[in-house]
Amino acid sequence: MSLPSGLEKPLQRFYEYLRSERELSLHTQQNYKRQLTTMAEQLVSLGVDNWQAVDAGWVRQLASKGMRDGLKASSLSMRLSALRSFFDYLVQQGLLKANPAKGVSAPRKARPLPKNLDVDEMDQLLSVDEDDPLSIRDRAMMELMYGAGLRLSELVSLDVKNVSLRKGDLRVIGKGDKERIVPFAGLAREWVGHWLKVRGQLAAPGEPGLFVSKLGQRISNRNVQKRMAEWGQKQAVSSHINPHKLRHSFATHMLESSGDLRAVQELLGHANLSTTQIYTHLDFQHLAQVYDEAHPRAKRNKR
Repeated sequence: MSLPSGLEKPLQRFYEYLRSERELSLHTQQNYKRQLTTMAEQLVSLGVDNWQAVDAGWVRQLASKGMRDGLKASSLSMRLSALRSFFDYLVQQGLLKANPAKGVSAPRKARPLPKNLDVDEMDQLLSVDEDDPLSIRDRAMMELMYGAGLRLSELVSLDVKNVSLRKGDLRVIGKGDKERIVPFAGLAREWVGHWLKVRGQLAAPGEPGLFVSKLGQRISNRNVQKRMAEWGQKQAVSSHINPHKLRHSFATHMLESSGDLRAVQELLGHANLSTTQIYTHLDFQHLAQVYDEAHPRAKRNKR
């Protein structure tokens, strides 16, 4: 397609600038040319014949067209980056007052969520009936991760003093050292109680950690991951078991049962909730009520 001079001439000057002043490789120059030519042709089809007519709205249209055409997020990001560089050049040359592409970005590539276990699979995983201290510890950890939606780091960093069996709550330190109070009940509460009764058989004197290894020290992240994977195999759960899968299962099952997204966000301690806003919109009583009514393992009291 032959481009109007108002589009073509600035592009040619930019290509020369890339070659002679920035001394980019031929491959990089060709990438710029390919991306910018494509967008220039799209502008022509939209009735635009010069770069001065392009504003942020036009740039967003180009981005939307790329998405509709099935362009990957990474490819669209590369295309917009080329356009921003070109507009920066035009601003430097005094041909534009501002870069219209500066505030437009490609959508982030969606990260696939891990698959969760259904309620029956969780029951199968958590039907641990061994009564030795390590098995009781492991079931307590799994019940707590699934029963309270904890991150692995939050589970490992729990101290005995952070747990109130009487109140049924945990004081959790999350990402960015943000503190939150999380309710736990039913089987999670019951099995943490069982563990506390036998914890002294493993814990070294003065060890503050709630969960400890057979050496008596606070259990490590890697040890938790290893033990959960082993229990997944032992309990014949088809899916590979890891700590985040239990947290994700917690969130999925709570949302399915309650439909209360805000409460689940509070319980999970997601990063978009600041420490001072934790209980602004939902008080703890509401969180505990949603938890007790919705979580499948908070409703049963059996060992």
